Amino acid sequence: MSEVLLTVGTRKGLFIGRRRGGAWSFDGPHFAAQAVYSVGIDTRTPTPRLLVGGDSAHWGPSVFHSDDLGASWVEPSRPAVKFPEDTGASLERVWQLHPAGPAEPDTVYAGTEPAALFRSADRGESFELVRPLWEHPTRSQWMPGGGGEAVHTVVTDPRDPAAVTVAVSAAGVFRTRDGGASWAPSNEGVSAVFMPDPHPEFGQCVHKIARDAGDLDRLYLQNHWGVFRSDDAGSSWTDIGAGLPSDFGFAVAAHPHRPDTAYVFPITADIDRVPAGRRCRVYRTNDAGESWEELSTGLPEGDHYGTVLRDALCTDDGDPAGVYFGNRNGEVYASADDGDNWGLLLSHLPDVLCVRAAVLRG
Repeated sequence: MSEVLLTVGTRKGLFIGRRRGGAWSFDGPHFAAQAVYSVGIDTRTPTPRLLVGGDSAHWGPSVFHSDDLGASWVEPSRPAVKFPEDTGASLERVWQLHPAGPAEPDTVYAGTEPAALFRSADRGESFELVRPLWEHPTRSQWMPGGGGEAVHTVVTDPRDPAAVTVAVSAAGVFRTRDGGASWAPSNEGVSAVFMPDPHPEFGQCVHKIARDAGDLDRLYLQNHWGVFRSDDAGSSWTDIGAGLPSDFGFAVAAHPHRPDTAYVFPITADIDRVPAGRRCRVYRTNDAGESWEELSTGLPEGDHYGTVLRDALCTDDGDPAGVYFGNRNGEVYASADDGDNWGLLLSHLPDVLCVRAAVLRG
């Protein structure tokens, strides 16, 4: 019988939920008092591995892993992610932990602040800096976003291990097609309304990217103002924000099986970061952004102020899919039917920073 695993990273620890059948059970917090900005669930081998980027105000950032679903944790004796001395940089935070595709079962990527990409060849126990991105000729012109200057999104291509797409705040989308040896800005069509040139080659404040389940060259992008779609693996982008109550937001997630299906959580504005219209609503497209529908059944009515951050909206790989989001009010909501119906799973948590889910098939 399959089991659903849900991980909730908060500003004060990690909570882990498991559902076998109809009832959820939760434990935690793991890493009490640490901010957990990133979680990776690696299901590519028979024994799932959890990867966690913890951030202790006293001890600093670290990457932990567990091979028993959180019953015990391992922290490497030497820092898993560390900038080489010649870079003059030190790790502020691990924003993303992304297991690569099935063709590379031991590869895990880490996106960090300062903005850098690290690659692991041992399932996340040690990482090496991907220097060509760190040394990109545009780097001196990258500017930090409101949350800092970070590689916060990593998207790999299951067809081609050498193809990797990253989002950098606030430098935009960069792609490699040669395993990281070279990188190119990939922001054509993505606007930067806050800059003198609203369509620069780089400098966009991309908040999140997700890959479509059917057309693997189709990507969805939530920008700092603007929701976009690419049909050519990121070479160019088209605005698909029409029909949303606001095209500002942080999160975007794709359905794991249904083509042309994605989810966003609109925010009123960059200077008023509350749900659009003060309504707790997820919006779903079933036609790759040509139209959007409001998903509200089971979500709170009346004024609501819970902002959903970039990594706090996700899907599992069930069929029908589970869809989950957490907010800065410390609430976690879940749908077991592709987003049609919702229920409150957790409340009164610390500020929710990231949510990740997976179906474990035993």
